[in-house]
Amino acid sequence: MHQGIMKAWLESSHLSGANSAYVEEMYEAYQEDPSAVSDDWRAVFDNLPPVNGTDTSVPEPAHSKIRDYFRALASDSRTKTTSRVTDPDLDAKQVKVLQLINAYRFRGHQNANLDPLALWKRDAVAELDPAFHGLGAEDMDREFNTGSFAYGNGTMKLRDLVKALKATYTESIGAEYMHITDTEEKRWIQHQIESSLGKAAYSTAVKARLLEGLNAAEGMEKYLGAKFPGAKRFSLEGGDSLVPMLREIIYRAGEAGTKEIVIGMAHRGRLNVLVNILGKRPAELFDEFAGKHHEDGLGSGDVKYHQGFSSDFETPGGNVHLALAFNPSHLEIVNPVVMGSVRARLDRRGSDDGLQVMPITIHGDSAIAGQGIVQETFNMSQTRAFKVGGSIRIVVNNQVGFTTSNHHDTRSTEYCTDIAKMVQAPIFHVNGDDPEAVAFISQVAVDYRNTFKRDVVIELVCYRRHGHNEADEPSATQPMMYTKIKKHPTTRKIYADRLVEEKSLGADDVTGLVNDYRDALDKGDCVVKEWRPMTLHTVDWSPYLNREWDEAYNGSIGLDHIKELAAKISYVPETHKLHSRVEKIYTDRGAMAKGEKLLDWGFAETLAYATILEDKKRVRITGQDSGRGTFFHRHAVLHNQNDGTTYLPLRHVADKEGPFDVNDSVLSEASVLAFEYGYATAEPAGLTIWEAQFGDFANCAQVVIDQFLSSGEQKWGRLCGLTLLLPHGYEGQGPEHSSARLERFLQLCANHNMQVCIPSTPAQVYHMLRRQVVRPMRRPLVVMSPKSLLRHPMAVSSLEELAEGCFRNVIGEVDPLEPAKVDRVVFCSGKVYYDLLDRRRKENIDNVAIVRVEQLYPFPHEELEAVLADYQHVKDFVWCQEEPQNQGAWYCSQHHFWTSIPKGAQLSYAGREASAAPACGYPELHTRQQESLIVSALNLK
Repeated sequence: MHQGIMKAWLESSHLSGANSAYVEEMYEAYQEDPSAVSDDWRAVFDNLPPVNGTDTSVPEPAHSKIRDYFRALASDSRTKTTSRVTDPDLDAKQVKVLQLINAYRFRGHQNANLDPLALWKRDAVAELDPAFHGLGAEDMDREFNTGSFAYGNGTMKLRDLVKALKATYTESIGAEYMHITDTEEKRWIQHQIESSLGKAAYSTAVKARLLEGLNAAEGMEKYLGAKFPGAKRFSLEGGDSLVPMLREIIYRAGEAGTKEIVIGMAHRGRLNVLVNILGKRPAELFDEFAGKHHEDGLGSGDVKYHQGFSSDFETPGGNVHLALAFNPSHLEIVNPVVMGSVRARLDRRGSDDGLQVMPITIHGDSAIAGQGIVQETFNMSQTRAFKVGGSIRIVVNNQVGFTTSNHHDTRSTEYCTDIAKMVQAPIFHVNGDDPEAVAFISQVAVDYRNTFKRDVVIELVCYRRHGHNEADEPSATQPMMYTKIKKHPTTRKIYADRLVEEKSLGADDVTGLVNDYRDALDKGDCVVKEWRPMTLHTVDWSPYLNREWDEAYNGSIGLDHIKELAAKISYVPETHKLHSRVEKIYTDRGAMAKGEKLLDWGFAETLAYATILEDKKRVRITGQDSGRGTFFHRHAVLHNQNDGTTYLPLRHVADKEGPFDVNDSVLSEASVLAFEYGYATAEPAGLTIWEAQFGDFANCAQVVIDQFLSSGEQKWGRLCGLTLLLPHGYEGQGPEHSSARLERFLQLCANHNMQVCIPSTPAQVYHMLRRQVVRPMRRPLVVMSPKSLLRHPMAVSSLEELAEGCFRNVIGEVDPLEPAKVDRVVFCSGKVYYDLLDRRRKENIDNVAIVRVEQLYPFPHEELEAVLADYQHVKDFVWCQEEPQNQGAWYCSQHHFWTSIPKGAQLSYAGREASAAPACGYPELHTRQQESLIVSALNLK
């Protein structure tokens, strides 16, 4: 831009003359961040003549020089033009006008009309008053440049500008977005809400649709309240606008090309959403209220307000498949589960931009602020392993929290949604009693998510007409609020009266809608006219239904084929320079591939993945060190030491192979495990693995294990083939790096709900991982995976064992002992086996047999009885474990051993004494304890 163009721009912008301080302020902001100023100012500053020529190493000139430069331009323009005379006072006020606009953008939401009950006591924001900026009554009819304000043609009378700003920022919508650093995003939001003054001009048909949604929301609750008085239903009343909000989101998403929407929500309003959005038949819901049990193959079942549902929903852009996730009472834990399900669906569709599948999570105001899993899920939202193209997060803020509290007790922030600012998500607060504002901002939210692939939050500010549940009495703790609520008309009534008053609908039309909906409920059939039979779900679960854990399968692969795959995954291009330690590992793998060296753990595990990928199945591994492996053993991702590029041998096993994703995850166990659970419930064909850095860290994800992994099938009929690799073993590394808490998983085992395995050889881990995919049963697999065994000289296998064998639930004696001489049998699992075997060999003991139980649940009774066939004369049986007596498998599994040993035989315990901590922290004490349990097990004196 030449000086002449800049002069003209300065003249037309009203920013010449007395505004040098403002210009300097803008220039300082530009120097810190060019995106912090408007496009017009950035163009000016970008094209300033270089004071120091082209030498960029010379420091920036003093700001006084820039200021003088603009003053000179302004002075020159005044002397050479007769088009207008500059009024310094007016120019100074022009700056104040722009500051007023900015004040509304930053703080307008604080004075917005958001609370339907008008109970919020909020101080007036001084910056929103023109007088604060020195703008008085005499300025109201003056024309000012409105800068980037999207309404109008660039100039407005101050009176009209103030009216427009109030309409946009202080009526039913409070927009928080100025915390976003990306200028494009802020400009986009400003255009969306300012150009229409925060409103949409809806047709009569759309208005009728909104009223129908409110009518359905209210009608459903009243019907249930009358039919089942006092029954828990966690009513939506007061937050009725959630139903039309969801409908508008689905419509908008369908028009944009979205094919699936996965919804996660807690209890409040769930029954309403099930019936009025997803199309669950009211008759089915009424049966559940009446306590009728449908013989549908489920185990325990679950309460009504935890249930999920799926259906298709017709939109003008095509049908959209809806899935409401099942949800336990740990409210927000469903969020990462939803994200995982969405990621699986996106991966299956090949939708990298996230458009085809959208997540919606619905939160309570106290829950979103109070439960840490929300922060964890936000933190995942833009990471490579967990991104889903953004989510829409709806907060139903009923102003009471969970039972009786108010926001002073439930959070330390102004808004319950402030947590979303950590990822710079825009936050739109909206008054729940203004359905058209709700619809408008819902559409903006969908468009933002699809445009920028980022999270967006809508806070539906409403109230709760009844108590936490319908048997609760809220007036006992909230007398003022509930005095007002009892007098407050419903949202449906307010909007219906409005439509009648503006003659969009007649009074008879409104009454007719109420009667029609009640008639539909009486019939018990689906009340959602957009409901369609499901045709859009993209995965077929039928091959995995009604399968048992011991079902026979053929997973064998020929030796020559194994060798071919082994060669492929041990090859690294010469141009890819490896770290010396990694190079040694891959040199050894090359020897293993040729049969010159026995296989170690890492190579056998990697071979299992290769066979699955070659079969065009997906392998997804997530954990905090999964690419390399916590114990420097996996090295699935090879880093070039020269340029930092990566090479993944497992992505080169075949011309057409299944996708291989290995991800170093965020430092969170709960959210990541929940995400992978969600992924595995939506992707049954492949192998989905979550690996703990140390098995103990699964403690942080216990709610996922308790409420989803172990019980999801029993409660909800949800199958899941997720595999957990939990490094476990007593290596003298202290209480938090020893035990994956085996006892907790065994305590949760029942009804064949999951498998708990402790493989002891590379061949075993190979077959175990393949079995999890090849066998058509889909239940979680919990693996106590090793640490020291990864490089243990005795823990090796041959290629033949991989080609010819299968996973052995029980492994009997490996040394040539004479069964008749055996008078003691030691049962064990995991690493301690090698300690026992090594000591027995060193002591030349020939009367003690050692039997490994590789699968502790479901317990392999038949296999164990077959192994014990040669020891029916033995009366002395021992269970040996490294864990303290009150931990590990002893208490949870000894009844299985009692069942399997010969009648009249005795079973004793060899291991550490009971302890409150999972392991000791002193190396010397660890060594003494380990020696003691070996001596006890082998009956050494």
